[in-house]
Amino acid sequence: MADRPVGDAPSMSVLRARGPVRAVTLVLHGGAEAGLRRTYPWGPAYLRMLPLARAVRWAAAGHGVEVRVLRNRVRGWNEPDLHPVVDARWALARIRAEHPGIPVFLLGHSMGGRVALRVADDPAVTAVCALAPWTPDGEPVDGVAGRDVVIAHGTLDRTTKPAESYTFAWRARAQAARVARFEVLAEGHAMLCRPRVWDRLVGEFALDAAGVAPGLAWSADPDRRLRLPL
Repeated sequence: MADRPVGDAPSMSVLRARGPVRAVTLVLHGGAEAGLRRTYPWGPAYLRMLPLARAVRWAAAGHGVEVRVLRNRVRGWNEPDLHPVVDARWALARIRAEHPGIPVFLLGHSMGGRVALRVADDPAVTAVCALAPWTPDGEPVDGVAGRDVVIAHGTLDRTTKPAESYTFAWRARAQAARVARFEVLAEGHAMLCRPRVWDRLVGEFALDAAGVAPGLAWSADPDRRLRLPL
């Protein structure tokens, strides 16, 4: 498989809201630590996000929430170039141009969760949901300043470390508006063992971010919000 020129454009598909667009959820897929091979629409990391995108649309399209699914140019994180971060900022700029003044919610898995937490500093972003995020030691938390942050991690995940997302959530509490972290019991990295739990979680995240219905986490004591079982 040939490497893809990084100059190629990413792509973004749209799941329309019903009625006027009042908010946009941007969905970000996972990848690898390094790699310049192109991201195909049949790649597992991209495909895994499509049911979650549909779950958000099913829950929130009637409340004016449009869903956009970004497909990155290449698979890798690729320090120091950070190609998926660049792609996400491209997508956010397009959304702001097409829907000025509309809030944006970020939903990412694995590497996409790391990207979401990095680009949450975009002026349109108000809330972030990171699923099984890749948050290595020292990952900066300043991007989530003033945002609502929801993290969910399977307790059996061996690809990204639940302990690291806990540490990130703990550190982020000083910056974010609110932080909640769920521990999804008996679940691994691919989120395939309990798909309905993940679908419900992302739907409720979008409804909460849109101000339609309060999320699962915020009624819990703040000191207990980082280990909420699901």
